[in-house]
Amino acid sequence: MKTTKPGIRRLVCALVLFLFVAPATSWAQSQWGGASDDPDEKKDPTPVVHPVEFRKTGVSGPRFGVTYVPGNSEIAKRLKEEGMEPFLSQFGWHFERRVTPAGGGPEFVIETVPLVAGVEYGKFLPSITLAMGVRFPSGWEFGIGPNLMVTGVEDQDDLQTSLITAVGYSFRYAGVSLPVNLAFATNPDGNRVSIIFGYAIRR
Repeated sequence: MKTTKPGIRRLVCALVLFLFVAPATSWAQSQWGGASDDPDEKKDPTPVVHPVEFRKTGVSGPRFGVTYVPGNSEIAKRLKEEGMEPFLSQFGWHFERRVTPAGGGPEFVIETVPLVAGVEYGKFLPSITLAMGVRFPSGWEFGIGPNLMVTGVEDQDDLQTSLITAVGYSFRYAGVSLPVNLAFATNPDGNRVSIIFGYAIRR
Protein backbone atom coordinates (compact mmCIF):
# COMPACT_ATOMS: atom_id res chain seq x y z
CA MET A 1 0.00 0.00 0.00
CA LYS A 2 1.27 3.47 -0.93
CA THR A 3 1.45 6.19 1.68
CA THR A 4 -0.23 9.40 0.58
CA LYS A 5 1.42 12.80 0.97
CA PRO A 6 -1.03 13.98 3.65
CA GLY A 7 -0.25 10.87 5.66
CA ILE A 8 3.49 11.60 5.46
CA ARG A 9 2.91 15.17 6.61
CA ARG A 10 0.89 14.00 9.60
CA LEU A 11 3.61 11.51 10.54
CA VAL A 12 6.35 14.14 10.30
CA CYS A 13 4.32 16.60 12.42
CA ALA A 14 3.71 13.95 15.08
CA LEU A 15 7.44 13.18 15.28
CA VAL A 16 8.33 16.89 15.59
CA LEU A 17 5.79 17.41 18.35
CA PHE A 18 7.08 14.39 20.23
CA LEU A 19 10.70 15.52 19.96
CA PHE A 20 9.95 19.04 21.28
CA VAL A 21 7.06 18.57 23.69
CA ALA A 22 8.40 15.57 25.63
CA PRO A 23 11.70 17.25 26.70
CA ALA A 24 9.85 20.47 27.53
CA THR A 25 7.37 18.60 29.72
CA SER A 26 10.19 16.80 31.55
CA TRP A 27 12.02 20.10 32.13
CA ALA A 28 8.87 21.78 33.46
CA GLN A 29 8.27 18.96 35.92
CA SER A 30 11.82 19.19 37.23
CA GLN A 31 11.64 22.98 37.57
CA TRP A 32 8.13 23.37 38.97
CA GLY A 33 7.85 20.34 41.18
CA GLY A 34 5.86 18.04 38.97
CA ALA A 35 5.03 14.51 40.01
CA SER A 36 7.99 12.19 40.41
CA ASP A 37 8.38 8.54 41.31
CA ASP A 38 11.52 9.28 43.36
CA PRO A 39 10.44 9.42 47.04
CA ASP A 40 13.35 11.76 47.85
CA GLU A 41 12.02 14.33 45.40
CA LYS A 42 8.63 14.36 47.11
CA LYS A 43 10.08 15.75 50.33
CA ASP A 44 9.30 19.35 51.24
CA PRO A 45 12.43 21.40 50.43
CA THR A 46 11.49 24.09 52.98
CA PRO A 47 14.10 24.07 55.82
CA VAL A 48 12.81 23.46 59.33
CA VAL A 49 13.60 26.38 61.64
CA HIS A 50 13.91 25.41 65.29
CA PRO A 51 13.22 28.14 67.90
CA VAL A 52 16.17 29.28 70.00
CA GLU A 53 15.96 28.14 73.61
CA PHE A 54 17.19 30.32 76.48
CA ARG A 55 18.31 29.60 80.02
CA LYS A 56 17.45 32.08 82.77
CA THR A 57 19.65 32.18 85.86
CA GLY A 58 20.21 34.56 88.74
CA VAL A 59 23.45 35.41 90.52
CA SER A 60 24.26 37.71 93.41
CA GLY A 61 27.19 38.69 95.57
CA PRO A 62 28.96 41.51 97.43
CA ARG A 63 30.55 44.53 95.80
CA PHE A 64 33.18 46.97 96.99
CA GLY A 65 35.33 49.61 95.35
CA VAL A 66 36.32 53.25 95.06
CA THR A 67 34.64 56.27 93.44
CA TYR A 68 36.52 59.38 92.34
CA VAL A 69 34.82 62.75 91.75
CA PRO A 70 37.19 64.76 89.51
CA GLY A 71 37.48 68.53 89.07
CA ASN A 72 35.71 71.33 90.89
CA SER A 73 32.15 70.28 90.10
CA GLU A 74 29.06 70.91 92.20
CA ILE A 75 29.16 67.35 93.51
CA ALA A 76 32.82 67.76 94.50
CA LYS A 77 31.97 71.01 96.32
CA ARG A 78 29.13 69.35 98.23
CA LEU A 79 31.39 66.52 99.29
CA LYS A 80 34.00 69.02 100.48
CA GLU A 81 31.36 70.92 102.46
CA GLU A 82 30.49 67.63 104.16
CA GLY A 83 34.16 67.09 105.06
CA MET A 84 34.83 64.42 102.44
CA GLU A 85 37.59 64.04 99.86
CA PRO A 86 37.06 63.30 96.14
CA PHE A 87 37.78 59.61 96.82
CA LEU A 88 34.95 57.60 98.37
CA SER A 89 34.74 53.95 99.32
CA GLN A 90 31.81 51.90 98.03
CA PHE A 91 30.20 48.85 99.64
CA GLY A 92 27.07 47.05 98.56
CA TRP A 93 25.44 44.08 96.90
CA HIS A 94 24.93 42.97 93.34
CA PHE A 95 21.82 41.27 91.93
CA GLU A 96 21.94 39.95 88.39
CA ARG A 97 19.54 38.19 86.03
CA ARG A 98 21.07 36.36 83.07
CA VAL A 99 19.49 35.11 79.86
CA THR A 100 21.78 32.74 77.93
CA PRO A 101 21.13 30.94 74.62
CA ALA A 102 21.09 27.17 75.21
CA GLY A 103 23.48 26.67 72.31
CA GLY A 104 26.01 29.12 73.73
CA GLY A 105 26.81 32.73 72.92
CA PRO A 106 26.56 36.12 74.64
CA GLU A 107 24.62 36.50 77.88
CA PHE A 108 22.03 39.25 78.19
CA VAL A 109 22.17 40.65 81.71
CA ILE A 110 20.14 42.99 83.90
CA GLU A 111 21.97 44.16 87.04
CA THR A 112 20.77 45.99 90.13
CA VAL A 113 23.54 47.32 92.37
CA PRO A 114 22.76 49.21 95.61
CA LEU A 115 25.86 50.79 97.21
CA VAL A 116 26.76 52.92 100.22
CA ALA A 117 29.60 55.45 99.97
CA GLY A 118 31.58 57.56 102.43
CA VAL A 119 31.60 55.27 105.48
CA GLU A 120 35.28 56.10 106.11
CA TYR A 121 34.20 59.71 106.72
CA GLY A 122 31.39 58.66 109.04
CA LYS A 123 28.85 59.42 106.30
CA PHE A 124 26.10 57.43 104.62
CA LEU A 125 25.60 58.19 100.92
CA PRO A 126 23.37 55.54 99.32
CA SER A 127 23.06 54.96 95.58
CA ILE A 128 21.46 52.42 93.29
CA THR A 129 22.18 51.50 89.67
CA LEU A 130 20.10 49.58 87.14
CA ALA A 131 22.31 48.43 84.27
CA MET A 132 21.37 46.47 81.15
CA GLY A 133 24.03 44.95 78.97
CA VAL A 134 25.71 41.94 77.43
CA ARG A 135 28.49 39.59 78.54
CA PHE A 136 30.49 37.74 75.89
CA PRO A 137 31.84 34.18 76.24
CA SER A 138 35.35 35.63 76.48
CA GLY A 139 34.39 37.26 79.81
CA TRP A 140 34.20 40.88 78.63
CA GLU A 141 30.99 42.74 79.41
CA PHE A 142 29.37 46.09 78.69
CA GLY A 143 26.36 47.79 80.24
CA ILE A 144 24.50 51.06 80.51
CA GLY A 145 21.69 52.37 82.69
CA PRO A 146 20.41 54.96 85.18
CA ASN A 147 21.90 55.74 88.59
CA LEU A 148 20.35 57.49 91.59
CA MET A 149 22.60 58.83 94.38
CA VAL A 150 22.19 60.94 97.52
CA THR A 151 24.97 63.56 97.50
CA GLY A 152 24.13 65.34 100.75
CA VAL A 153 24.23 64.09 104.33
CA GLU A 154 22.28 66.85 106.06
CA ASP A 155 19.76 67.08 103.24
CA GLN A 156 18.84 63.51 102.31
CA ASP A 157 16.50 64.90 99.65
CA ASP A 158 19.52 66.07 97.62
CA LEU A 159 19.29 63.40 94.91
CA GLN A 160 21.36 63.21 91.77
CA THR A 161 20.50 61.15 88.72
CA SER A 162 23.25 60.01 86.36
CA LEU A 163 23.79 57.87 83.31
CA ILE A 164 26.15 54.99 84.05
CA THR A 165 28.31 53.41 81.35
CA ALA A 166 30.35 50.41 82.48
CA VAL A 167 32.84 47.98 81.00
CA GLY A 168 34.35 45.02 82.78
CA TYR A 169 35.75 41.53 82.76
CA SER A 170 34.56 38.47 84.68
CA PHE A 171 37.13 35.93 85.83
CA ARG A 172 35.72 32.44 86.42
CA TYR A 173 37.06 30.09 89.05
CA ALA A 174 35.39 26.85 90.19
CA GLY A 175 31.92 28.06 89.25
CA VAL A 176 32.37 31.46 90.92
CA SER A 177 32.39 34.67 88.86
CA LEU A 178 34.91 37.35 89.89
CA PRO A 179 33.93 40.56 88.05
CA VAL A 180 35.98 43.75 87.79
CA ASN A 181 34.09 46.78 86.43
CA LEU A 182 35.04 50.31 85.49
CA ALA A 183 32.05 52.67 85.52
CA PHE A 184 31.65 56.27 84.38
CA ALA A 185 28.69 58.36 85.62
CA THR A 186 27.72 61.57 83.80
CA ASN A 187 25.70 64.42 85.31
CA PRO A 188 25.57 68.20 84.63
CA ASP A 189 26.65 68.82 88.25
CA GLY A 190 29.68 66.56 87.99
CA ASN A 191 30.99 63.24 86.75
CA ARG A 192 32.18 60.22 88.72
CA VAL A 193 34.55 57.36 87.95
CA SER A 194 34.29 54.10 89.90
CA ILE A 195 36.11 50.80 89.96
CA ILE A 196 34.11 47.98 91.53
CA PHE A 197 35.17 44.44 92.50
CA GLY A 198 33.35 41.48 93.96
CA TYR A 199 32.19 37.97 93.33
CA ALA A 200 28.93 36.34 92.27
CA ILE A 201 27.41 32.94 93.09
CA ARG A 202 24.48 31.41 91.24
CA ARG A 203 21.28 31.44 93.29
